Order: sequence, then structure tokens, then C-alpha cells
Amino acid sequence: MLRVDLRALAAGPLETDAVVQPDDPGLADLEFTPIEPVRVSGRIMASGPGSFFWEGRLETRVRVACRRCLVPVDAVIDETVDLLFTEDQGVDDPSVVIIPSRTLELELGEVIRGELILAAPEFVLCREDCRGICPRCGTDLNEGPCRCPSERDPRWASLEAPRADDETR
Repeated sequence: MLRVDLRALAAGPLETDAVVQPDDPGLADLEFTPIEPVRVSGRIMASGPGSFFWEGRLETRVRVACRRCLVPVDAVIDETVDLLFTEDQGVDDPSVVIIPSRTLELELGEVIRGELILAAPEFVLCREDCRGICPRCGTDLNEGPCRCPSERDPRWASLEAPRADDETR
């Protein structure tokens, strides 16, 4: 996806610009489908011996399923990324990426994939009043009612009895 030669940082910070195509193997098997190339931009700089700081940005559009009716919905990802890469094996911080000692090149592919996963919207609705799908037959209730017979939830039966008594009085 995107490789950075860390030896080039001796001359100063490096711009990190790349375009990752939606069919890139590094983007396979995600909970969403990229429908545009992922535009990666940013800057990486040395931040001490064996440490490198990357300020980046990821931009794309993805297709995700509506959380109620499962209809495909397009969503925009525009995420700022600030990551520290370090050779210090003793760091216990999930926001820091540990790299092998004396690394000469950073491969940002896994980092980009991980940041896209974190940035992707988890609960998308096709519309605010989405009615979802019937839990019995799977009919999209936005298109109209299903033909399932109405069924009362047995957990409410004890509350129905007093109401039935009131109606007979």
C-alpha cells in the first residue's frame, strides 16, 4: 500500500501521499466495501531515536449495511490519524505501533487498514424512520407490512391478564 523509507528522514519530514484502490488485497474482508479509492495523505517525521510520528488523513467512501434493514448505504470516511511508531518494546500503549529494532522501512498498509476499520461508521441507518426487517420472515418493513400473523410476546402474558379482567367488567 504505502512504504516509507525511514533513512530519507535524515533530510527532514517526508510527505506520505498514496491512493489505495478499493480492490487492494489489504482492504479485503472488511465489514464494509470501499467504493472509492482511499486517499492517504500526511507527513512522517523522526521524533527521537527509533521513534517516528505520522500525522495522516484517510478519505474515501464506503458502502455499509443499514443496521435495521440491511440495505446498502454509502458513507464518507474522512479521518485524521496521529500515530507514533517506536522501537521501544516496553511501551504499553495501544495507540503506539511497535516496530522492530533498526527498521529501515515502514509499511503503512496494516495501519491504514486498522484506521479505516476504526473510522468506519458502525451504526448506519438508511433513513431515520427505517422500520427494519420482520424478525420472522425477513420482509423489509419499509416496503410495507409483512404477511406474518400478529403474535403476542409470551413474556407479556402476565400483564395481559389484568387488562382482560378490566375489559370484562
